[in-house]
Amino acid sequence: MSPHQRGSGSPPLSERLAAGFTPQPGLHKRREIRFGKLPPGQTEEALGLLQGLENLQVEALPGRLALTVSYDITEYSFEGLESALESQGFHLDSSLYSKLVRALVCYCEETQLRNLCSPQRLIKKSTEIYVQAWDHHPHGDHDDTPPELRDYR
Repeated sequence: MSPHQRGSGSPPLSERLAAGFTPQPGLHKRREIRFGKLPPGQTEEALGLLQGLENLQVEALPGRLALTVSYDITEYSFEGLESALESQGFHLDSSLYSKLVRALVCYCEETQLRNLCSPQRLIKKSTEIYVQAWDHHPHGDHDDTPPELRDYR
C-alpha cells in the first residue's frame, strides 16, 4: 500500500472534515464532537445524554469515536456542549488538530453571537454624521493665513 492510500477503516478526508470544520453561515450549525479512546463506551453514553436535550439533534458516527450535533447557536454553543460533557466526566479528543478546530469553531460562534447582539448600524445616518464632521474640520486647500500674506512680494 502506498503512503497516500488510507486503510479501509478510515473515512475519506472530506467526510472527516465535513462536520467539524466546514464554514456554516446562518444560525443553524452542524458540528462533530470527537472523543478520546479511553474510557471505552463513552460515545454511546454521551449519545444517550445529549439526545435528552430539546432542540438538539445528535447522531452517532458508525465506526468512529465521534458524534454529530445539530443546533441553533441562539440555544446552544459548541463550547457549551463540550464543557458540559467534560464536566460529566467525558474525555474529548486531545489531538492538536481537534484542539485547533475546537478553538476556531468556538471563536467563530462567539463572534457570530456577539454580532447578533450588537445593534445594526444605520449606514445612511453614519454617513451623514461623517459628512457633518468633515464640514467642521479644515481640509483640502483651507489655509488660515490671510490672503494678503499668501502672495510673495
